[in-house]
Amino acid sequence: MVLLAFGAATPVSWAQVVTTQPTSFTADKAVTLTFDATQGNAALANLTGDVYVHTGVITNLSSNPSDWKYVKFTNFNAPDPSVKLTRSTTNPNIYTINITPSVRAWYNVPAAEQILKLAMVFRNADGSIVGRGPGGDIFVDVAQNDFDLRFTQPSGSGPFVFALNSPTLVKGTSAVAADLALLLNGTQIASATNATAIEANVTLTQAGSNTLRLTATKGTATASAELALQTREAVTVAALPATAKRDGVTYINNGTSAIFSLTAPNKGFVHVIGEFNDWTATAAGYMKRTPDAAGQPDNSVNGRWWVQVDGLTPGQQYSYQYLIDGQLRVPDAYTEKVLDPQNDRFISAEVYPGLKAYPSGKTTGLVSVLQPNAPGYVFQNTNFQRPKKEDMVVYELLVRDFLARHDYKTLTDTLAYIQRLGVNVIELMPVNEFEGNESWGYNVSFYFAPDKYYGPKNDLKRFIDECHKRGIAVVLDMVLNQSFGQSPMVQMYFEDGNPATNNPWFNRTATHPFNVGYDFNHESPFTRYFSKQVIEFWLKNYNIDGYRFDLSKGFTQKVSTDVNGWNQYDQSRVDIWKDYHDYQVSVSPTSYAILEHLGSNDEEKVLSDMGLMLWGKMTDPYNEATMGYHENGKSNFSGGYYKARNWSQPNLITFMESHDEERLMYKNLTFGNSSGSYSVKNLSTALKRQEMAGAFFFTVPGPKMIWQFGEVGYDKSIFQCPDGTVPMPYQANDQCKLSNKPILWDYYKEADRRHLYDVYRSLIALKVQEPAFENPASFTQNLNGAVKSLHLTDPRLNVTIVGNFDVQTATLVPDFQSAGTWYNYLTGETLTVTNTSAPLTLAPGQFAVYTSRKIVLPTGTVLSSQRASAAVLQLTAQPNPAGSVAQLRYELPQAAMVQVTVTNLLGATVQALPVSRQSAGSKTLELPLQNLANGVYLVRLNAGAQQQSIRLVVNH
Repeated sequence: MVLLAFGAATPVSWAQVVTTQPTSFTADKAVTLTFDATQGNAALANLTGDVYVHTGVITNLSSNPSDWKYVKFTNFNAPDPSVKLTRSTTNPNIYTINITPSVRAWYNVPAAEQILKLAMVFRNADGSIVGRGPGGDIFVDVAQNDFDLRFTQPSGSGPFVFALNSPTLVKGTSAVAADLALLLNGTQIASATNATAIEANVTLTQAGSNTLRLTATKGTATASAELALQTREAVTVAALPATAKRDGVTYINNGTSAIFSLTAPNKGFVHVIGEFNDWTATAAGYMKRTPDAAGQPDNSVNGRWWVQVDGLTPGQQYSYQYLIDGQLRVPDAYTEKVLDPQNDRFISAEVYPGLKAYPSGKTTGLVSVLQPNAPGYVFQNTNFQRPKKEDMVVYELLVRDFLARHDYKTLTDTLAYIQRLGVNVIELMPVNEFEGNESWGYNVSFYFAPDKYYGPKNDLKRFIDECHKRGIAVVLDMVLNQSFGQSPMVQMYFEDGNPATNNPWFNRTATHPFNVGYDFNHESPFTRYFSKQVIEFWLKNYNIDGYRFDLSKGFTQKVSTDVNGWNQYDQSRVDIWKDYHDYQVSVSPTSYAILEHLGSNDEEKVLSDMGLMLWGKMTDPYNEATMGYHENGKSNFSGGYYKARNWSQPNLITFMESHDEERLMYKNLTFGNSSGSYSVKNLSTALKRQEMAGAFFFTVPGPKMIWQFGEVGYDKSIFQCPDGTVPMPYQANDQCKLSNKPILWDYYKEADRRHLYDVYRSLIALKVQEPAFENPASFTQNLNGAVKSLHLTDPRLNVTIVGNFDVQTATLVPDFQSAGTWYNYLTGETLTVTNTSAPLTLAPGQFAVYTSRKIVLPTGTVLSSQRASAAVLQLTAQPNPAGSVAQLRYELPQAAMVQVTVTNLLGATVQALPVSRQSAGSKTLELPLQNLANGVYLVRLNAGAQQQSIRLVVNH
């Protein structure tokens, strides 16, 4: 007998992603797998590098569908010839691999173990890009005998819910012609002679549980497969309770009850299943349908479903799903936590303590989690004043590549570093629940759930609260151009490898050439409603300060096949963004709405006039300048000034680097120009040129953005692979673009890099603290050649900036606004000007920021011997986590009595080092840990009147 022990989480046809030759095969046969990279989540589509399969098997000894056995790979993050696929010579997105001499032999499965399925995902060489099916991991059934007998409608493991006394079509197949029969509760209801398929309308007249059996007979050989069926009553039509304001879960009755609400137009019936009803389709979980036009974004029929579940225990977590039409199991798109059987096991308890276990053996696929009366976070800083747009200096940050611990707790502990730099906005790359763990985050599937790889949601709230305490706003990178295959909204309406034509939220195919994943239709009222719920949720529940909307140019139904056409002015797209921006402002009037548009200037100007802010990419001209190349005006970065684009509002967020652009320092060191002994490829020289670029960047009026570690001259290529190599020819192979990059906090301790940090810090302070930079009376740029100058003229302050971006000595006429004494802001030196047109001679890379009055550098900045002043105490520990000993590093601005104490999280002192008097300068100190138990501690350094604390993890 063939019993279907495990089934796919959804009735998605994997055949569009992976096909097999032969179509049906047993464990003792060879098989060829063919992978179509354009299907499923399409993450590997158009990849130029090699593709590898990560695969195992599901056997009769697997405890659940995620329990892969006999996994074939040596290292997920490195090339492995044994699992490398062969690319088709006619279609570069088609790959094959031969499983030979047999499935059992290739996977090395013992003869006594029954192989039920092949399980697989596909990856690039370093594992940074993973191709999956539309519902997650890919499963291929293994026939248990030559019949390969199976139900194809419905498909999966069941149980399935059929309407009582209503005929439902059932289909079954056999790989070989045989005498087939269908039996309901032991009574034959259909038969077919010498056939490979059978179908019949099955009518359940017996309420409750029923058994449907498919049998095949050929000579003396027989086989059978069974499905468990349950009956259901007619759907009740009832209005949605007024307390359920949006989709998802609404808690009532002090947390002992919950109302579940789901938008699913034109579905036949829906159950909510979960731990509260032992994952069974019970009458109590049978959802009601709202009357026609009730509660729907577009007044559609059969759109919304709801049910009230009672008997919940406040504070307890429950996992649950929706069972749609008795077949499709999906999590709640509005859930605030998702459990993932494949990826959660790689999240450490240090990052996410007490993560709820997946309900193995109860269901399949991702599940959502509810928790009535869940422990909340009380925000302490409720009167935060957001920085003016003109003063914004944004720090773009990817938690994964910023901290080895990749968690919000550690990120909160680093805020002193960011605050000292002077930035006043942190832009977090997507933190919504995305597919997998190691990701940039743009493959989002759940928009209301923070991804657990970075820690619990209250840790994120605490991080935001601490940012506000320090005067720093927090912007979330929000991905509403596309979603991915784990999204319930994709899965509920999906066919032939793409969203179905009746999908309320998604286009069947993308409308523009830059799309990844599945393309939202923002003309749909369902999508508009959903997007506005997302926009409101994070502003109200997490106190965030705004959004950077990814790929905003994709919010259009106008079909474009090339980038030029896509860039053209699109009034429908403008209207969509006006609607979203108006809604956001209605929720939070001073919040930021930032678009990654990068489109035509006429459209961007209209959007700017509406109040939207837009990214201003200036990577190429700034990098040409720092490398020392100026032919044909290629180093002219004047477009970074909003008025140079004929904009009336300072809504252009200019950047030299972003997560999507190459590091300037990498190209300086790799491709920099030279003349004689002066070479941009020299590290110290390249860093000095970054200082010069900063002087011509932060001082330009309007908001600015820097990409993490740019302030210390991060020089690892965006295309660098985990092994340290950069595929060549340069940029021709970007397969490692999304992979993890080295986290190099040691850069901050190197003198030249620290000097760059302090230059950035000083320039940011000048920009933010001097009102003249917000709206100067006049601002002019002279940037065409290698020798460049800027002039800010205002009754409050005059500024003249000069710099030689050439690799040879050059002269320029500085055109000071007036004669008199000018002050070199970064060095403290004075310059007496008697002739404003007298030329200045500048060495290669030499620059100066002259101000008409003396301005003091930020406290603690040391940029020259003439300007040394007291430094802010800084403390780090390495390694962290640490074993038996940790090395503390700090810098004393002046001689002081120093004491180090260690406390546990309850505040009790568990260790104290002797007090000692230490001279000024950089210090290292060994902290013994062998007498401390494993856990998290606070290390406090007291030095005179200053104090600094850090979190230290002890793990022997």
